[in-house]
Amino acid sequence: MTVIERDTQAGWVPEADAEEDPGEDMPLSLRLSIADTLTLGNATCGFMAVYFTTTGILIPHLTGSDESGMARHSAATAVILMLLAAVFDLFDGLVARKLRSSPMGAELDNLSDLISFGLAPAYFVLVYGMVADDAHQRVSALAAIVVLLAVVLRLARFSCVTMKDGMFQGMPSPFGALTVVSIVLLELPFVPTLLAIVGVAWLMVSRVEYPKPRGVLAVAMLSWIVAAMGLLAAWAFDAPGGQLLLQTGCALQVVLGAVIPLFATARRVNTFRGNRRDARAAQLP
Repeated sequence: MTVIERDTQAGWVPEADAEEDPGEDMPLSLRLSIADTLTLGNATCGFMAVYFTTTGILIPHLTGSDESGMARHSAATAVILMLLAAVFDLFDGLVARKLRSSPMGAELDNLSDLISFGLAPAYFVLVYGMVADDAHQRVSALAAIVVLLAVVLRLARFSCVTMKDGMFQGMPSPFGALTVVSIVLLELPFVPTLLAIVGVAWLMVSRVEYPKPRGVLAVAMLSWIVAAMGLLAAWAFDAPGGQLLLQTGCALQVVLGAVIPLFATARRVNTFRGNRRDARAAQLP
């Protein structure tokens, strides 16, 4: 054992200083804000979505259980948790703008989004490929990897690319995750399901511009999430018409995912044409 003299020990803190409140010397980068707490709630919901997908859908399938009700409840719970993660993701940005965010805020947000909107939906697709009758497990695993990598690339690009205020480049990962899950819940044939999932992954890494959920759009998004939770609850408890309501809601989510890029593309084309007309007019004598 090496003995270090008290007077020569590096970093020695006198007793008077040691009695001070250590919280006062905590670096600002280690202090969590309210927005950071909401972001951690986002990550927790994503992890629990994976948990319910495993324990309620995958394990009963592997053990040969015929309890379809439990699988339906677990699937609904997993998707509701992803919806809750989207709510946390919506509010942590609003709170950060109103109050403050810590230096860790952006990194925490990206890591939490990767769990809730990358890992959780990709795992949902993977399990779908294992339990669905007409699905192919290896192909589904490849589609799940595509979804996960699309979210990874989208989040990395978000940290590096500066967009004009109020716009995202590429489909936002929460919207993409909910669209992927909606495609699976529609229970379409395997090939259309696979193509639609890959299409959503492409939209997430595309250059299509999406508006940020602020103001009226944020209220509309929150209202849609609450309505989707109600549809999932009705389906989980086998309410009359619950299956039809769920499929209607999922179809609407998929339609929105397809229509928004069309509007964004049409707007860019119109802007380009308008700029070209103005340039031609400026060249005229």
